[in-house]
Amino acid sequence: MGSIEQTTEILLCLSPAEVANLKEGINFVRNKSTGKDYILYKSKSHLRACKNMCKHQGGLFIKDIEDLDGRSVRCTKHNWKLDVSTMKYINPPGSFCQDELVVEKNEENGLLFLELNPPNPWDSEPRSPEDLAFGEVQITYLTHACMDLKLGDKRMVFDPWLIGPAFARGWWLLHEPPSDWLERLYQADLIYISHMHSDHLRPLTAVASSVAEHRLRTRGLSGHGSRAQPLRGMRDLPRPGHSPLHRQAGSQPLCHQESPPFLVQHLCYPTLKKVAGRRPDIPIYVGNTERPVFWNLKRSGVQLTNINVVPFGIWQQVDRNLRFMILMDGVHPEMDTCIIVEYKGHKILNTVDCTRPNGGRLPMKVDLMMSDFAGGASGFPMTFSGGKFTEEWKAQFIKTERKKLLNYKARLVKDLQPRIYCPFAGYFVESHPSDKYIKETNIKNDPNELNNLIKKNSDVLTWTPRPGATLDLGRVLKDPTDRKGIIEPPEGTKIYKDSWDFGPYLRILNAAVGDEIFRHSCWIKEYFTWAGFKDYNLVVRMIETNEDFSPFPGGYDYLVDFLDLSFPKERPSREHPYEEIRSRVDVIRHVVKNGLLWDDLYIGFQTRLQRDPDVYHHLFWNHFQIKLPLTPPNWKSFLMYCG
Repeated sequence: MGSIEQTTEILLCLSPAEVANLKEGINFVRNKSTGKDYILYKSKSHLRACKNMCKHQGGLFIKDIEDLDGRSVRCTKHNWKLDVSTMKYINPPGSFCQDELVVEKNEENGLLFLELNPPNPWDSEPRSPEDLAFGEVQITYLTHACMDLKLGDKRMVFDPWLIGPAFARGWWLLHEPPSDWLERLYQADLIYISHMHSDHLRPLTAVASSVAEHRLRTRGLSGHGSRAQPLRGMRDLPRPGHSPLHRQAGSQPLCHQESPPFLVQHLCYPTLKKVAGRRPDIPIYVGNTERPVFWNLKRSGVQLTNINVVPFGIWQQVDRNLRFMILMDGVHPEMDTCIIVEYKGHKILNTVDCTRPNGGRLPMKVDLMMSDFAGGASGFPMTFSGGKFTEEWKAQFIKTERKKLLNYKARLVKDLQPRIYCPFAGYFVESHPSDKYIKETNIKNDPNELNNLIKKNSDVLTWTPRPGATLDLGRVLKDPTDRKGIIEPPEGTKIYKDSWDFGPYLRILNAAVGDEIFRHSCWIKEYFTWAGFKDYNLVVRMIETNEDFSPFPGGYDYLVDFLDLSFPKERPSREHPYEEIRSRVDVIRHVVKNGLLWDDLYIGFQTRLQRDPDVYHHLFWNHFQIKLPLTPPNWKSFLMYCG
């Protein structure tokens, strides 16, 4: 058994002379031997300390010149502000608290900065690596964040987005998946889906309307502490060329559906719809997030009957040699996860696109690490205008941000020291002609540039994947120069997509424009009452637009005052922050009609925004992007009393 004790790590030691030089208020200090930076706040009554690292995306804090009281610091990445005297973020308001360090005096009257570390769950029941035969463990890249892992006689697939758009119509696949991608999914013994975003599980399918009633039963795996648990939900499913899985006694699928009697068209789960047509009981595993990965499944009409929700930080045993563990993200634990897969003692770490996977605590010296790298997965700043948001400012910001992201990823890889690193989960493009501006301005990182940076600073091997390329882990670990360690796709294989079938997906969005709901202006009150966000001093102007973000003829243009959830004709006279959100009419009405999250609008680049003052309202955006009700508005009832 590995150690399951909490440990204490000394991060910094200040000498008595250094302590004597500390000033009242904010002090920036560095551990010269490690190069790590810290912040200490000194007042007459207490000392508080933290790492000099923004909780949002790991940016460095500097002095906030606008703070006259000397209590706050500003992040150099996105201008987030932290009040170090309280360890609460003040921009965005109502968002996060900073993790504090313990400050203690030593015997010489110096100061120690201590970090209390919980036990690492992956260290429970440790296994020594065994020799791998050539071909025993193979990792094949399909596209974006989708990998096909051969692990002995089992196959595992990550995040299958392989057809259609993501985020309504904003993202399209950059790479052409290998021609056998669907057969690979059919052959999978289990699928891991990291989170609910549509570039990890979605596309086109039929979706049940709000009047359809069918059940979704979900239960976690039983277990004590961090001991490995046998997988439930794995079914005896004979497939060509595969031996049936061993089924655990009492194993049951964790998701059951009845066919919905009414269907409406909706963009959702397209790849999985194809899989469900042939293997509806394929085992799918997700973390036990506050916002369920498949929150919309029971209305989707997609017949997936074996979805398993597992607890965080516990080994899930697949067979004698294979197990995996799902971990939560430290910034967005309500929705984001990452995974460790272990086969015969060899670990594969996939952090997907977590902002701060597992709160920054990750296993070191894994055999293969893969993570996002590209940037550009947000509407900021390309969709913003007014004030500082000139084209020159946005271009410089994007250039600087991408460089910071590269350096952050390179530093993370250097710290974790994996044997092999692979950048993935960033291969998308804004290919629809109406998003030409976004495509030209939303510059993304080059994976080869990141890999070259990593190789300059460490001995880590790197792999830039191409669709259909396969890494043989046993070969590469034995001899990194073995030419058969990575098998590239055959010569002439199409790597990049050059055409996308926009029509079917846009027709689904356009169908919402003329829906009967929007003939009645009272839909606005109905929708925002359903959304449930109020008692917050923010006024938002919502404007429906055409493709070019000009007002849509006959479209709605209205104000929402979230302080009392009213809909005034003019902005209130009191002091209030203000945002203007222009949204393409087909997407906003599709989102409203189906009760979808606003990620389709914001991450999908389907809005244009202005705000005064220039403050990110975390509570507002977090609610509409993550915390909307799980069931959609009852439009049937609405039409009965409105009609």
